[in-house]
Amino acid sequence: MGAHRELHTALLDLEATLKAADLWRMPIPETAAFSSQQPFCVDTMSLLQWLRFVFIARLESLVEACGPMPAKCEVAPAVAAYLQQEQTPAHHQLLVVRAVERVDKVVTEN
Repeated sequence: MGAHRELHTALLDLEATLKAADLWRMPIPETAAFSSQQPFCVDTMSLLQWLRFVFIARLESLVEACGPMPAKCEVAPAVAAYLQQEQTPAHHQLLVVRAVERVDKVVTEN
């Protein structure tokens, strides 16, 4: 399987996992929130908003354009910390973090 196709599959899995954990539905951040210069847009949106509206969206655009993969992707540790802080049920934490780890791996290894 090609890298872009593998990433597309991993992103679909992440989306499905977030939906199953009831972590997908949320308000769209204000337009100005996307201009943040901070990692994960921490000053303008929640990590889950960033994951959905920035991370997944940008990687989907990369897949569609068959663009070059970033050199490294290490989002899973931040997601794990955030979900634990938010007291997300442990089984949802595990599934979501595993899905993000898969995306991280696909990006970093390609």
